Amino acid sequence: MNKYAIILLSSISILLISAAGNTLFKEDFTSLSNWKEVYFPKLPAHTKYTAVKDGKETFLRTESRASASVVVYKEPFNPYDYPLMKWRWKIDNILPGADLKSKTGDDSPIRVYVAFAYNPKKSDIVELALYNSVKLLYGEYPPHSSLNYVWASEPMAPDILTSVYTSRSKMIILEKGDKKAGRWVPEAVNIISDYRRAFGVNPPEKATVGIMNDSDNTKGHAVSYVTDMTVYR
Repeated sequence: MNKYAIILLSSISILLISAAGNTLFKEDFTSLSNWKEVYFPKLPAHTKYTAVKDGKETFLRTESRASASVVVYKEPFNPYDYPLMKWRWKIDNILPGADLKSKTGDDSPIRVYVAFAYNPKKSDIVELALYNSVKLLYGEYPPHSSLNYVWASEPMAPDILTSVYTSRSKMIILEKGDKKAGRWVPEAVNIISDYRRAFGVNPPEKATVGIMNDSDNTKGHAVSYVTDMTVYR
């Protein structure tokens, strides 16, 4: 091997190491082995999540029928180290009657969310007591806060919404209505800057990624898809 080949291979190795370091994970959904399903108390009907292969493409298929549940990536990460996220998603249909500003209509055919972990060491006495009571009931702390990147059914949805259930959850509306239904739509976000924009403060240092299709409030039926999900810097 001559010196030029050695230099070339060394350069390629450096680029590969750099590329690997820049990406935390890329999920093409060849399986759901990296994900766990999480159910909500008092909701007996669960959304169906399936890893699908169609020709050369693989993706997550989600289907809800008056149901709700979420799939969560098993490994948490530091969003300051890996603040960028991108994916492609597609919907078959929107949910008639959905309205993210009301509890009776708080559904969407697909949302990608980032949940930020609660840190008891950074809480006051009142907050610590509240979170400890929830932990006693469910076995773990609830998230400190969350960002939801949403495909809203309603075409006139605001760009940023506070959840009707808790001020600790903000929804950033990336797509609205059904004009793009039936085709893959790419998205790219910056978790840190979006959190600052939505909450006005810096986010906690530990986060997890989840995906949800929910229609439990509207009692509807929605099918959607996600692929090429990447967390990187």
